[in-house]
Amino acid sequence: MKHPLRILCLGDSYTIGESVPLHQGFPYQLVQQLRKAQITCYAPEIVAKTGWTSGELLAHLEQQTYLPTYDYVTLLIGVNNQYRGNSIDIYRKEFEILLQKALQWTNHQPKQVFVLSIPDWGQTPFAKADQRENIATAIDAFNAVNQSIATAYKVHYVNITIGTRNALTDQTILAEDQLHYSGTEHARWANAVATIIAHQEK
Repeated sequence: MKHPLRILCLGDSYTIGESVPLHQGFPYQLVQQLRKAQITCYAPEIVAKTGWTSGELLAHLEQQTYLPTYDYVTLLIGVNNQYRGNSIDIYRKEFEILLQKALQWTNHQPKQVFVLSIPDWGQTPFAKADQRENIATAIDAFNAVNQSIATAYKVHYVNITIGTRNALTDQTILAEDQLHYSGTEHARWANAVATIIAHQEK
């Protein structure tokens, strides 16, 4: 019998599930969906904080101690780099280091690492209408970076950006703060990852 899966989720407010109950956030819904598929899991370990950039996540990881290995690691980071107008070249370097860390935790098994694309917050009511096109262009640029690095390391890449661009016409995917995402949207992200994990674990 396999041991329960240990899953590490790295990121920012989107990983935490800002403005939704803990159990409705992506990491806990991921575990819940895997359990429904008869795959036993420990509670997810979440290393994420609202507002973190890739550099702040990296700095935190370097200051803390974690388990030597995890069965799966997810990484979703970069929106705050974009929001603050930070250098995309610095993001490229920091993201690659973060992905290398994720691979180390899985004994360099690319199939056990998932990169999720950055949601487009410009399509939420929080953003001003005249900013939306520029935000979308910037988000696409950051996602081109994280996707190219994910591809180079042969890890899973899950594009969740497309769905988040429906926020202006589908209020069900938004949390109450009108900036972050609801449990309904987190469930979609979790399902995308859980489907792949379940296939690999069977």
